[in-house]
Amino acid sequence: MRIDLHTHSTASDGTDTPAELVRNAAAAGLDVVALTDHDTTRGHAEAIAAVPEGLTLVTGAELSCRLDGVSMHMLAYLFDPAEPDLLAERELVRDDRVPRAKAMIARLNGLGVPVTWEQVARIAGDGSVGRPHIASALVELGVVPTVSDAFTPEWLSDGARAYVEKHETDPFDAIRLVKAAGGVTVFAHPAAAKRGSTVPESAIAELAAAGLDGIEVDHMDHDPATRDRLRGLAADVGLLTTGSSDYHGSRKTCVLGEYTTDPEIYGEITRRATGAFPVPGAGGHRA
Repeated sequence: MRIDLHTHSTASDGTDTPAELVRNAAAAGLDVVALTDHDTTRGHAEAIAAVPEGLTLVTGAELSCRLDGVSMHMLAYLFDPAEPDLLAERELVRDDRVPRAKAMIARLNGLGVPVTWEQVARIAGDGSVGRPHIASALVELGVVPTVSDAFTPEWLSDGARAYVEKHETDPFDAIRLVKAAGGVTVFAHPAAAKRGSTVPESAIAELAAAGLDGIEVDHMDHDPATRDRLRGLAADVGLLTTGSSDYHGSRKTCVLGEYTTDPEIYGEITRRATGAFPVPGAGGHRA
C-alpha cells in the first residue's frame, strides 16, 4: 500500500480542487490519501464525492498552533468536523487569516512591494488565505522566483520583515480538542528548520505525554540525519511515525506520494480514531 497522509487543496493553499486532488492521488498510484487543508474541512464533501474506486480518503485538517512563541502545525485525522469546541477553535484561527494577510500586505507595501489585497484574494479564490497566497503574489510580481524563496527572513518566514502573527492554538489544547472530537494528532514536519524556528525536541516528549499520537518524520524538509534522529525520539516516547508529501499542487515542488506512511502505522491511526472513518472510493475510476 502507498499512503500519503498530508495534502492540500484549493480549500486552503493548494492548487488542485478537492476533486482533482483525489483523482490525481489515484493517478499517482496511491492507495490512501489524507486531505489536510489548513484549519478547515470545507473540501471534505467535494473530495468524498469524487474519490475514485481503488483509493481511500482520510479526512483531516492541519491546525495552526503556537508553543512558546514558535509556530507549529498539528495534523488532525478522522475527527468529527461538527464537534462544537474544535469547530469554534478552527473558526477563530480562520477568521484571523484575512486581517493578518492584509497587515502583511501593508508591511510589504512599506518595503516597496506593490502587492494588493485584490491580487492575493484572486490567488486565494475560495481557499483560506495564507502566506503561500501572498508568496504567489510575490512570484507574480517578480520579487522572488518561487514560492519557497518568499519564505525567508527577508520576506515571509516567521519573524521576517513582512511577517505578522495570527491567532494560533496552543498545541496541548489542540491535542485535547482533537481527542474530544474522536481524532488522532500528528505533529507535522517538527524539524523543518528552513521554515523558521522549530520547537525544541524536549517539547515533543511533553506533547507525547499529553496524548500526541505521532510525528511526521519522512518529509521533504527533513534530511536523512534528521529523520533518523526523529525516529529515535519517537521510539523513546512511544509516538507513531508518518511520512507524507505535503502536496500543494503546482504551488510547491513536492509530488504526491513523494514520502509515504507504513501501512501498519496507518492501521493504528484508523484504530485509534472514533470521530470519522476512512472513505473508500466509489466516485469514479482510476485515471
